[in-house]
Amino acid sequence: MKKLIFIFLLVINFVSGQNDKIYKHNGETVEGTVVRLDEYTITFKYLNEDAENVVGKYAIEKIVYGKSGRTEEVTEKITINGEDDWEKVVILEDKAYIAGLKKGEEVRGKTGLINFQTGNTGDKKAEKKLKMEAAKLGCPFILLTADKATVGANSNQLGGSQVIKKGVGYKY
Repeated sequence: MKKLIFIFLLVINFVSGQNDKIYKHNGETVEGTVVRLDEYTITFKYLNEDAENVVGKYAIEKIVYGKSGRTEEVTEKITINGEDDWEKVVILEDKAYIAGLKKGEEVRGKTGLINFQTGNTGDKKAEKKLKMEAAKLGCPFILLTADKATVGANSNQLGGSQVIKKGVGYKY
């Protein structure tokens, strides 16, 4: 009887060792089967389930494959300690990339009403302000929701151009 129990436990340990483990940056570990890795997302199935789930690669630290034991590093964790880390903030333009991240507050970056900068310079200035606001909130990611530029006499009565960028901050 003891041998039978030992063999049963050994088989269970072997079978559970075949599962893939997905380690998220927030400390969570998902056990299941990795189905597919795309450029920005990972498709997987939870243990004993058939439904496919998708998570953005930005939420994942690494994957340890159960069958081979191979470890695949996915992304490095981005740590934001305040506004000074604004250059680390990543702007995302597709909702699929935020899967697995936690939604934060809305952020906004814009150039002033009187802005005699070129379009490219105004765009960079608005992007910097957007990233600085997200960094202030501790968000390493922004899902861009609006990117608007007005040029010439239609933008304001004094001329010039204005760029407005809006987004939602996301954390691990």
